[in-house]
Amino acid sequence: MTHGPTPPLHDVAECWDDDVDDFIPPVPDAVDLVLETATMLSVFAAERLRRIEALRREELALIIGLGAGTIDVAERSIRLELSAAMRITEYAAGRLLLQADALVNRYPSALDALGEARITEKHAEFLVDLLDQVMPELRADVVDRAVALAEAEPVGTFRRRLRDLIAQVEAKTLEERYASAVAGRRIAIEAGSDGMGLLLLNAPLVELQAIHGRATAMAKAIKATEGETRTLDQIRADVVSDLLIDGTTAHVSATASGIRASVVVTVPALSLLAENAGTTGDAPVVEGVGPIPLSQARELCGGDSKRMRVLTHPETGMVLSVGREQYSPPPALRKLVKWRADRCMGPGCGVPASRCEVDHQVAWSREDGETSLDNLAPLCKGHHTVKHHGGWDVQQIAGSGGAVGWTSPTGRRYVVAPERRVPTVRVAGGEGARDCDGAGVHDAPF
Repeated sequence: MTHGPTPPLHDVAECWDDDVDDFIPPVPDAVDLVLETATMLSVFAAERLRRIEALRREELALIIGLGAGTIDVAERSIRLELSAAMRITEYAAGRLLLQADALVNRYPSALDALGEARITEKHAEFLVDLLDQVMPELRADVVDRAVALAEAEPVGTFRRRLRDLIAQVEAKTLEERYASAVAGRRIAIEAGSDGMGLLLLNAPLVELQAIHGRATAMAKAIKATEGETRTLDQIRADVVSDLLIDGTTAHVSATASGIRASVVVTVPALSLLAENAGTTGDAPVVEGVGPIPLSQARELCGGDSKRMRVLTHPETGMVLSVGREQYSPPPALRKLVKWRADRCMGPGCGVPASRCEVDHQVAWSREDGETSLDNLAPLCKGHHTVKHHGGWDVQQIAGSGGAVGWTSPTGRRYVVAPERRVPTVRVAGGEGARDCDGAGVHDAPF
């Protein structure tokens, strides 16, 4: 059995190139002109950060040399001058000083990538914010991979995958850190204006995700009723209030009141058996949340039937296609499609697959539009609409394990890879074994 990410995007793109004629856009077209300015912004952002760090060092030495105060006072003085000179807030100036210090002194490879326009300034900001939270002794294991991710992924996808990467690297201490963090759970109210306010709940993210998922599903059911005029956000807030105050939703429709919380938990099968699995191998993952402690995963997998449990071992009889027999995917196939992608397969989108619609890349109305794993992918409402009515051509790339290629109205192509590969098994002594998704052959580790 194997379970892991799809091949690198450049490998997937090569598969696509075999099937798609080379596109040569007008040079320069309107998109090129925008990208040219984006490149200049990245180059100038890197140079600005280098100069800010040089300023910090020069003024720090000057102020300390004059005996004018402590380092803290000197740093505040530098922040004040930078904010006054640039006509920005001291908070913004402080952020620039922190970014400059981190990129020049701790992550120079990321600064080089920014200066060569291989990443954007926003990539660099998230890289610093996330890596600075990693224990110093573990950063060396992450930095190069973080820069490679930044160069390959859109900002939203990069931030999510870097968080996952960091969580995997820190998996050995996840149980201990979770136990400490969960002790701080609490609820608070933040007063607003005009009689409104915020209810703040600090709790395990898995539980918050389940709360939000149930409230959203109920709100959608209520929204579909005749005569309903509230927005989805308004209904969602009303549903949560009703549940917390009255403890019931008996006054709403049966369709909505019967909805229960649901989360998708993916756990390496052997992790549930091994006593020391929390310190080795891949961490369990919850859709929309990321890695979680093994103790919490065991609780989820062994307890509530409302949680979809996906063990990374294929079950006999997995349905991968119903061909032209029916339009709607069977429940098992629908779950598999969403589990493989984990997110909307639109470029840079982070909407969880559980909230997406399952789309036929080759339309069912066409003779070759089958209901199969090789022709289905989850898309959020917005990207689903753009795919059908925005002039884009969207196809699942053959042999890629589920990657989707988007061709824009200007002819540019973008590849979105799923978060996971479908698990695979080689039967002992068998011949011609293949991946469930047809992407190749791999030996099972057991």
